[in-house]
Amino acid sequence: MAISSPLTLQSTVTLNNGVEIPVLGLGVFRAPADPITVDAILAAFAVGYRHIDTAMIYRNEAQVGRAIRESGGQRDEIFLTTKLWNSDHGYDATLRAIDGSLERLGVEQVDLYLVHYPVFGPRLETWKAMERILESGRARAIGVSNYMPRHLNELLANCNVPPAVNQLELSPYIFGYRKEIVELCRAKNIVLEAYSPLTKARKLDDPPLIEIANQYGKTTAQILIRWALQEGFVVLPKSTNPGRIQQNSEVFDFEIRPEDMVKLAALNEDLVTGWDPTDAP
Repeated sequence: MAISSPLTLQSTVTLNNGVEIPVLGLGVFRAPADPITVDAILAAFAVGYRHIDTAMIYRNEAQVGRAIRESGGQRDEIFLTTKLWNSDHGYDATLRAIDGSLERLGVEQVDLYLVHYPVFGPRLETWKAMERILESGRARAIGVSNYMPRHLNELLANCNVPPAVNQLELSPYIFGYRKEIVELCRAKNIVLEAYSPLTKARKLDDPPLIEIANQYGKTTAQILIRWALQEGFVVLPKSTNPGRIQQNSEVFDFEIRPEDMVKLAALNEDLVTGWDPTDAP
């Protein structure tokens, strides 16, 4: 199935090293390492997605690479992210890890390589290897994930290349809890990526959210994705259902009014649905 939909479905933002990243991506966390993942990615390509976010620990890099090849599109049409797992920290181990990911993906370069979690101890040594990966061309941009202010400030004080991205759990239900790191990233020109923007479905039936969604004739998932876009985040909803994948992409034809953005911000309840790196050393 060749990529045929227009490249204008989604806009891009420019990272601090000049690389452009599509603001909507498909997350494949826990997507099965079988044809379901391939089919989901091909369905996403068919409706215009050009950004796929995977990780070594998801165990589906090979399926992501297969979908890219089966799409019939050019490699440079697709923004591809993968991540360094916790057990692969350290200079030499990090260099081995990126080579392993590239082999599984079947590509020579990823567009973005992220440190998945701020592992205590070797993380500065790890970042030196990340800078080497960038220099060598194995990644077009490098960044971090789950970094809180102390992790990010430590890195910024000891790096030659600052991270281009910090990927965090972000939704209205955790926004207040993440305010400090959001403000720091914005001040340092580090793009924020929102994972689990749909709260792993825990809040999709929340009455205040439903009320707002009904005003716009949209699903609650679409409201949460649109909220993230209007906050300036790159947003990564995960689904393997083709219908939901398409619905999740239909967020560029409306804008949430300022008063409703305020109502959404008021939904904060410090909800963490996955990792909470707040207390990570």
